[in-house]
Amino acid sequence: MAGKIEKTNAMRKLASMKIDFKEHYYADTGAVSGVEVAQALGEEPERVFKTLVTTGKSGNHYVFMLPVDKELNLKKAASVVNEKSVEMLKSKDLLGLTGYIHGGCSPIGMKKFFRTVIHSTAQNYETIFFSGGKIGFQIELSTEDLAKVITFEFADIITE
Repeated sequence: MAGKIEKTNAMRKLASMKIDFKEHYYADTGAVSGVEVAQALGEEPERVFKTLVTTGKSGNHYVFMLPVDKELNLKKAASVVNEKSVEMLKSKDLLGLTGYIHGGCSPIGMKKFFRTVIHSTAQNYETIFFSGGKIGFQIELSTEDLAKVITFEFADIITE
């Protein structure tokens, strides 16, 4: 396993800030969906978060992190960031905007920082899992340590 871990922008950023985190490699498991990734890691889906990038009616971009087994409620998301509406960023635009590809988008190490909202249930866990910045890699980190790297807020952003 040690030979398989390669550093991503997100991992380099955490290391440069001397923040302890755990790297998890799952690329050899065949997991594709977020729920499959959670299973591959042996974790409950509520603790494994996906990172979604959206565009608001104003043209501003926003990042939303939510459990992999949940859906982003676009109305709640828009309300939290004071937009009339938000829509998912098109996959083809993700790399140019963030430096990451679909399925490997981390909230850490994007080309530019965007306002970030994490679903409030993240506060229920000592650590959460999210993309390490490349398909096959997850980072496990406390939200307290994540707050040392990026600014975010907690809110209810999922469809019930």
